[in-house]
Amino acid sequence: MRNIHEEETLGKAYDSKLMKRLLSYAKPYFKYILLSLILLIFATIVLLARPYVMQIAIDDYITAYKKPMYVFDKGNAPIEGISYKNNIYVRENKLTEKEKSKYSDKEIKSIYKFKGEFYLIDGSIKSPKENVTIKTNGKKATFKTADNSYSATLLSKDEYKTFRQNDIDNLSKLGIIYLILITIGFISHYAQKYILNYSSKKIIFNIRQEIFSHLQKMSLSFFDNNPVGRLVTRVANDTEKLNEMYSQVLVKLINDILLLLGIVVIMIKMNYKLALLSFSVVPIILIASAIFRSKIRKIYRIVRVRLAKINSTLNENITGMKTVHIFNKHNKKFKEFDKINQSYLDATKKEIRVYALFRPSIEIIRSLGIASIIYYGGGQVVKGTIEFGVLYAFINYLQQFFRPIMEMTQKYNILQSAMAASERLFQILDKEADIKNNNKPISFNKLKGKIEFKNVWFAYEKDNWVLKDVSFTINPGDSVAFVGATGAGKSSIINLISRFYDIQKGEILIDDINIKNLDKFQLRKRIGIVLQEVFLFTGDIKDNIRLNNKGISKKEIKEISKYVNAEKFIENLPKKYDEPVMERGATLSAGQKQLLAFARALAFNPDILILDEATSNIDTETELLIQDALVKLIKNRTSIAVAHRLSTIQHSDKIIVLHKGEVKEQGTHQQLLDKGGFYYDLYRLQYKDDFHN
Repeated sequence: MRNIHEEETLGKAYDSKLMKRLLSYAKPYFKYILLSLILLIFATIVLLARPYVMQIAIDDYITAYKKPMYVFDKGNAPIEGISYKNNIYVRENKLTEKEKSKYSDKEIKSIYKFKGEFYLIDGSIKSPKENVTIKTNGKKATFKTADNSYSATLLSKDEYKTFRQNDIDNLSKLGIIYLILITIGFISHYAQKYILNYSSKKIIFNIRQEIFSHLQKMSLSFFDNNPVGRLVTRVANDTEKLNEMYSQVLVKLINDILLLLGIVVIMIKMNYKLALLSFSVVPIILIASAIFRSKIRKIYRIVRVRLAKINSTLNENITGMKTVHIFNKHNKKFKEFDKINQSYLDATKKEIRVYALFRPSIEIIRSLGIASIIYYGGGQVVKGTIEFGVLYAFINYLQQFFRPIMEMTQKYNILQSAMAASERLFQILDKEADIKNNNKPISFNKLKGKIEFKNVWFAYEKDNWVLKDVSFTINPGDSVAFVGATGAGKSSIINLISRFYDIQKGEILIDDINIKNLDKFQLRKRIGIVLQEVFLFTGDIKDNIRLNNKGISKKEIKEISKYVNAEKFIENLPKKYDEPVMERGATLSAGQKQLLAFARALAFNPDILILDEATSNIDTETELLIQDALVKLIKNRTSIAVAHRLSTIQHSDKIIVLHKGEVKEQGTHQQLLDKGGFYYDLYRLQYKDDFHN
């Protein structure tokens, strides 16, 4: 497996194996996603229907008065028509071709608008208005064109309304239908958005939970090799990339395809010549999109890598701000960040330039397509070959047609980014825990506290041995101390007892059972560790003592705090046990944090207590409180102390001296002094004044 902390890259735009695995997370929400798709199809149908309804409104009703009408005697009309002066007028477009042939001998009349007045004329004038003249005689009129003349009768407002009443009624119905369509579209779109985003958020929630849970199972060696900032980016940022894929690509891609197919079918059905003309610009758009995609892919990769550098630099500098202040390196660190930030800005400028060129280019191509439709279609409308409503619908459909094509490129980028993010996340999930439980671990509720190391060899890195053939025994209830120079292996032994790492050679026994056969989670519950650097979580005092274990009551917390001498400073806080704790306990002193750590350890009543440099860097007054608390803590339990200050471990039952990973001496304080070996030298160095005196 590649290192988790390698530079971020953008892998393949699509990987079937990764996609199959990603879709497995969506499986529990399949019904929701399917419902979202159905709702989206409804919304798409509504979107497609709206221009079609407008086309019907324009051609069949708004401009319908221009259409020729067949005149029937009352009672002889084949279909319902307009009743006027004992006749029934049926519009030509309402009859089939067969019916037109059958009634070809019927008188044809039409309504003609001239200078704001409406006339009922015999026949149908096809000539442009500029080639038409009129001669009036009261309500009678004669229209003349270059090749014909037409008798006409001026219609009053009420008479004209008689011819248009059916159009008005139908337009009202269409208006209601259009309103219903908009309402259905809104509800469908809203519900679809809500359901899809709910599903995608739940999926991402589960993925984050799984990753965090998996990280908690990893050994400390995993975190030694992977920067925390990078892991946080994985859990927070990379999962958000997957959210974009689930919410913006997974279902919407199907919708875009359906929308395109629907538009193509409707446009061809309406007028195949106009449709072919409309589609003539599609190849140009596809070529432009392909060029854009190849350019933006390279730039997008650079942007992601440089953004990762910014995150890494911010994490490092904010974490180490105290050091920056101490050594007055503000300007140096600012210049370093400014350089990285500038490189990111330059990359984003390139990205913006490509987008700034691509989108207007597509807009120009789309406008050319619309212009060609207006030019050709408008001419056909003037000639009477096609109706104006069809041209209007075509322009609407063409605008809708280009939108999903343009969005395809954006979806491609989202998909590409999601593939890269998923690859990085699965690298974490596929990394097996180094410290595994036995298939059938031995379960227990309590430890006696016997610890035995048998010829233990341990290395963090291959062959770089930290512990070499270490052997010792700690009996139940014993108070044992480990001493030695920095790097002797003291902290490593502590980590091994809690099985944070596994040894390469030898055997570690707890209560005469190999540690690898015990349930590691139960083991860690029965071991309490107080470190030199106490880590406090953001929250309050009481929750930092019980670590959100609601089984530990506030009364018990107070009793424990009093027992370890932490009550005094807690009661002096403004909100006492409810006092907020800032990140890492920044507002508390080292001694106060240490006392809280003792209270935390005692709250879980461990069978084995480990104190790693727990009394270093503490003022004298607090140290007295801590020493008193220590006596209470180690009572009736096995305790292990690691200390540089030998005065704190003089009363231990056993002192084990380590040097360069080997056990050099074991015994009580006085036995080791009498021996005059390593411990004697360490003691003499710390208390040289007493020796000189």
